[in-house]
Amino acid sequence: MQRRKPTHPSRRGEDQNPLPQRERPGGRAPAILLAALSAAVGLAIVATHWPVLRARAITSDDQKYITDNHLVRHPSWASAGQFFREVLKPSTVPGYYHPLPMISLMLDWALGARADELEPFHRTSLILHAANVVLVFVWLERLFGHAWIAAVLALLFGVHPLTVEPVAWLSERKTVLATCFALLCLLLYVSWVQRQRLWLYTVALACFVLALLSKPTSTPLPILLLVLDYWPLRRLGWRAVREKVPFLLVALLSAVVTVISQARSASVTMPHEYQPLRLLLTVCHNIIFYVYKLVWPTDLSPHYPVPEPLSLSQPAVLAGAVGTAVLVVVLVVSLRRTRAVAAGWLFFLAALFPTIGIIGFTYTIVADRHVYLPALGLLLILAAFFAWAWDRPGAAPGRLAHRAALLGGTAMLALLAANGTRAQLRHWRTTEGLCRHMLTINPRSAQVHNDLGNELTDQGRLPEAIEHFRLALEANPNSSMAHNNLGVALAELGRIEEAIPHFQEALRLNPRYASACNSLGAARVRQGQLAEALRCFRQALELDRYNAEIHCNLGGALALRGELPEAIAPLREAVRLRPEFAGAHVNLGIVLGQLGQLEEAAGHFREAIRLRPWHANTYEHLAQLYVTQGKLDEAVRVYEAGLRMAPDDAALRAGLQEVLAQQRAEASPP
Repeated sequence: MQRRKPTHPSRRGEDQNPLPQRERPGGRAPAILLAALSAAVGLAIVATHWPVLRARAITSDDQKYITDNHLVRHPSWASAGQFFREVLKPSTVPGYYHPLPMISLMLDWALGARADELEPFHRTSLILHAANVVLVFVWLERLFGHAWIAAVLALLFGVHPLTVEPVAWLSERKTVLATCFALLCLLLYVSWVQRQRLWLYTVALACFVLALLSKPTSTPLPILLLVLDYWPLRRLGWRAVREKVPFLLVALLSAVVTVISQARSASVTMPHEYQPLRLLLTVCHNIIFYVYKLVWPTDLSPHYPVPEPLSLSQPAVLAGAVGTAVLVVVLVVSLRRTRAVAAGWLFFLAALFPTIGIIGFTYTIVADRHVYLPALGLLLILAAFFAWAWDRPGAAPGRLAHRAALLGGTAMLALLAANGTRAQLRHWRTTEGLCRHMLTINPRSAQVHNDLGNELTDQGRLPEAIEHFRLALEANPNSSMAHNNLGVALAELGRIEEAIPHFQEALRLNPRYASACNSLGAARVRQGQLAEALRCFRQALELDRYNAEIHCNLGGALALRGELPEAIAPLREAVRLRPEFAGAHVNLGIVLGQLGQLEEAAGHFREAIRLRPWHANTYEHLAQLYVTQGKLDEAVRVYEAGLRMAPDDAALRAGLQEVLAQQRAEASPP
């Protein structure tokens, strides 16, 4: 006689039904309730993050993604095609292959976004974040069958301060977009398990591909599906593993492409290049760091300092090692009663794997954005606990009060988190404000000092900018960017002899640094060394043929040598690449005017005035062109318009007097 396996009543509360919405009496929640909760959660997320629409902060690689990216700034099928074709060596944004976020940013540009008009970029990211939160709600409801629990947990995820960075950081469009496709994949997979329709499996696989095309940190998704098979779906077996083979093959291909493209266009550090102990301590530190920030989200920053020294003598590293050891013990012990804790942590760690520090793709050791998708693993644990607490046996009146307290307490936590999110968003109002906030957390960050120096340079506060560039070099003497930017600031103050060694050092550190080569060329122009300047500009164009500033400088140097016809082509290319580049319009107008093409020259001067109305010299160029054409009335109007913008400009005032005198002379009888 076959013996029956004993049951384990002590486990009955952990994961009674892998698919509760099919097996639980009464079925799923009414569709109208699900729709109402989805709308309420989405609106709450939008309301919480609404100030992001006024964020003006530009940080780190935003310029590569947007302001200096000629493909983003020229929306077309050709630009989209180039994003897709450049698989193993992207040309506009060094690093891994991720065409979909670039196309997304390009579409924002087509809809009116500009370097000085960031709201359309932020609007799209906010919509994607709100959509992600709604998908989290639907996913949790499908897994656990509790609509109200799913709603409050999705809300808690969506208003958490750690979500500010993926939404407010322009170039992190890739994070929210990849997560959107990843969530669709997870949701469709759960639906496929429930309904076994082939089209659901196929679309889930397609969403995985789209997630990888958005950001390769989505690579662990097949492992996440296996974790769900383990719990709460409770169907893990050889069949479940075989079902993941197409996903695993796609993930393997993506991983190979990612490593190759990153190595060819940027840099990548493989695990064998680290010392084993350092690698272990980094992983332990990062795990506990993220847990701490999720539980206590204060002092958040896009740039955190690397613990120095990275050894057990450093308190943060020691806490990471001890905390990870305790976590392992807790997980092992928890398996005696439930799979939920282990499954949630496996989900968290698997999703975090690409950015946990085992493979080095970036100079940062940790980042808020890296925990955006992995946080769902901890939500699974909370959902399991809430589901257990929700269904505890007891009298109906007491159960109702208990459930209300459960939802109310979570809603209060969400309210506190939303308040923290609003506080964090205030740091993103301006680039300077964000940089100064980051320096309070990481005062020796070379990257942040460099970014702040760039912002101060743009504001014309050159002595302050120079101070921050020097601080960046103190923190990292091998920063080619800081050397180049310090040289630029010194050159703008007229200190050319001091600037040139910094340009040369930047090129020594990075011989393929196009901006440093361009800066050195501009310095040679100011020294009158035009032949050397032309050599630098042409070398810079070999490194970056899409840089409008280099084309403009090359055209200007050719014009100074008297090679006016040759100067036209690079100046036209500069205007084509950056139609709002006022300086290129001015230079092209000057050369065209000297070649006698007066009408076209006037058009470029007018465009430059529209783009940069405060620049007095452009009014003078246009007015003198009108004088040459004999259009004295128009010249007077231009001079007067210029004086309204710059009433103290002596050259404009003198030019106006000359034209008025000429008008009087022509009006006087012979």
